[in-house]
Amino acid sequence: MSLDRRTFLIAGSAAVAGSSWVSAADASNSWTYFGCYTGGKGGSKGITCSSFDAKSGALSEPFVAAEVGSPSFLAIHPNNKFLYAVGEGAVKGNTGGGIYSFAIDGKTGMLKKLNAVDSVGKGPCMISVDPSGRMIFVANYGGGSSVAYALLEDGSIGVKLGFWQYKGTSANKQRQESPHTHSTAFTTNGKYCLVVDLGIDQVMVYRTDAMTGTISDRPESIKLPPGTGPRHIAINKDMTIAYINGELNMTANVIKLDLENQKYSVVQSLSTVPEGKPMPGYSTAEVKIHPNGKFVYVSNRGQNSIAAFAIQKDGTLKKAGYITGDIKTPRNFNIDPSGKWMLIANQDGHTVQVYEMDEKTGLAKSTDAVVKVGSPVCVKFVPKA
Repeated sequence: MSLDRRTFLIAGSAAVAGSSWVSAADASNSWTYFGCYTGGKGGSKGITCSSFDAKSGALSEPFVAAEVGSPSFLAIHPNNKFLYAVGEGAVKGNTGGGIYSFAIDGKTGMLKKLNAVDSVGKGPCMISVDPSGRMIFVANYGGGSSVAYALLEDGSIGVKLGFWQYKGTSANKQRQESPHTHSTAFTTNGKYCLVVDLGIDQVMVYRTDAMTGTISDRPESIKLPPGTGPRHIAINKDMTIAYINGELNMTANVIKLDLENQKYSVVQSLSTVPEGKPMPGYSTAEVKIHPNGKFVYVSNRGQNSIAAFAIQKDGTLKKAGYITGDIKTPRNFNIDPSGKWMLIANQDGHTVQVYEMDEKTGLAKSTDAVVKVGSPVCVKFVPKA
């Protein structure tokens, strides 16, 4: 799939040349954006924002940065000037839900809506931006599909680059009766986008060229053990290892990647809970690599903890322990760029709490920094202007 090459190149080149690229790692003060579910007991109205001090770990009183229906997952443009969100609810006139673009006011944290497009598939639940800032890839959970769009110079969403509908089932007849696409992630060089589908226990590997807007129509496939229910994915910087959390079987899975030669293998699968197996009401939600590249974390819903793993020399994992505390349904969490703080979004606790990390053990302890946020399910950092 591609759009007019000249149009795409002009827009993409202008986006890079006209942007002031800022490293979030250099910022001690950030805006922290929370994607939330709206319409529930938490009373959220959309994308919520707090000021975060990376020196002290303090969070300010949250405010609504933009009103939008159930913006469950957010993505930040590499230039830190634009924010993108999926809206899981149905949108009148759309085939699926909404995908929204916003301009970030770096001084106030407020968001200005730029435009919105159709996710095409039902229940969009995750969005990612390629490293050049020219393309987004969205996962549609309800529709079992993915869609890609171009990004324009002004941060708005441009033409659709492709749409892919998946087919199949897997071992869990209640949750894997059809495809349920759950996440997308670009490699650090932007040449590949990996799309994870919970319903068919597969990861599709697309070859992408953001300069031309070209995406391979016939992706390669990585198969996980039946009943895994792969949900989210974290890819290491040198693109040799991917970590995937199994939502259904409560596992952290290690996949060795040889992207150029199209060779992939699942080399390890570890339980994320002390019980060693799924329990009624348990499921994993998020997987993250620590900025120092030494640890991997997976959130456990129901069991209400964050499982920590140390990364070995060969990329495999060793259990390091659990992060616990006043945690209730940890849907998503994030580690600030300094690597010192973990912010945990408690979906059913309606709070976001700051944990201080131990760089030696990889574990973290709770702090007094906690704010009330209605049904928070995503955490993103953006340096202040």
